[in-house]
Amino acid sequence: MTKAIISGGGIAGPVTAMALQRAGIDSEVFEAYDRGSDGVGAFLTLAVNGLEALRVLDLHDLVCDLGMDSPRMEISNGRGKPLASFGLPSRTVKRADLYQALRDEAVRRGVRIHYGKRLADAAITARGITAIFTDGSAVDGDVLVGADGLRSRTRTIIDPNAPRARHIGLLNTGGFADHVTVPGKPGTCYFIFGKRCFFGYLIHPTGQVWWFANPPSRTEPTPEELAAITPPQWRAKLVELFDGDTGPMLDIIGATENILAGWNTYDFPSVPRWFNERMVIVGDAAHATSPSSGQGASIAIEDAVVLATCLRDVPDLAGAFAAFERLRRRRVERIVAQGRRNGTGKAPGPLGAFVRDLALPVVMSRMARRNSLAWMYDYRISWSDKVAA
Repeated sequence: MTKAIISGGGIAGPVTAMALQRAGIDSEVFEAYDRGSDGVGAFLTLAVNGLEALRVLDLHDLVCDLGMDSPRMEISNGRGKPLASFGLPSRTVKRADLYQALRDEAVRRGVRIHYGKRLADAAITARGITAIFTDGSAVDGDVLVGADGLRSRTRTIIDPNAPRARHIGLLNTGGFADHVTVPGKPGTCYFIFGKRCFFGYLIHPTGQVWWFANPPSRTEPTPEELAAITPPQWRAKLVELFDGDTGPMLDIIGATENILAGWNTYDFPSVPRWFNERMVIVGDAAHATSPSSGQGASIAIEDAVVLATCLRDVPDLAGAFAAFERLRRRRVERIVAQGRRNGTGKAPGPLGAFVRDLALPVVMSRMARRNSLAWMYDYRISWSDKVAA
């Protein structure tokens, strides 16, 4: 195999291209939007397993110049009662900064990235595959990798009956607050179970506060409904949700000039088909996980590296794709389930909150003693190990 077509130019796309390049496979990235994601989005966590996957591609140092180390989490409730405190090595970065760094490095390494190329269809041919875009253009290759996210077109081409993502009953919003003094130390993630809404914040070494909130939503708003909510309405809604809670939420919200427009939160419990003869999906296209897992970007990066080793070592595509799925499915679906559990306590109601506040300190203490999440964070990929068909 000599050429891969990658649909999706977010985070997974450029990393997949660089991983394939290291495996000796040329690729081109085709992004649906007519520009990059510079300056777009909030922030995300790269867990230690994701950082180590980047190290395999000599990208670790590049990313560790971004954002801040966030090695500790502290959890409290809306009355100010501490519930848990534990260490969790990770790095928190602005999504736009991570995207730009990875894209620029991919381009520096010779990866070609095209914009305004939304995938419409793909046709398997005698020699390979042809990707067809909505602007009428087409490109030929040996394989199509769908790194095209939650609403992946590649996924539905592979399986027209593929399930849609599951809305998990929470919205997301957040922002960056300047000139506000809040309790805490730089780099620690502070999570607060408010009576009506979940809130999280970190203090950057510069003093800027990075924060997010998860307003509950019983129904799934349409993109049009979310777009119709004005910034002043978001601000008023958040002030109402946190009124009466103990914590710096109102001060942080008040000091935020631009509150991000809200978006829905989803996950994928399981996607039945990850590949066909010439196509395969990675990242959110295959296994979107709730942000509560703290693993979305990390497992997408892992996918890129594992897929590259499979295509490098297994001579036929069907065998390579099957090996990729075998090596990844159980792990990522377990992480999706963990993220689902992590998010269930964010809007539980009065009785659920009472039970949560009693149980969480015990559960977290037991998990820390047993190191019960080691399976998630201690995962490592060896580039030198050969993949068996």
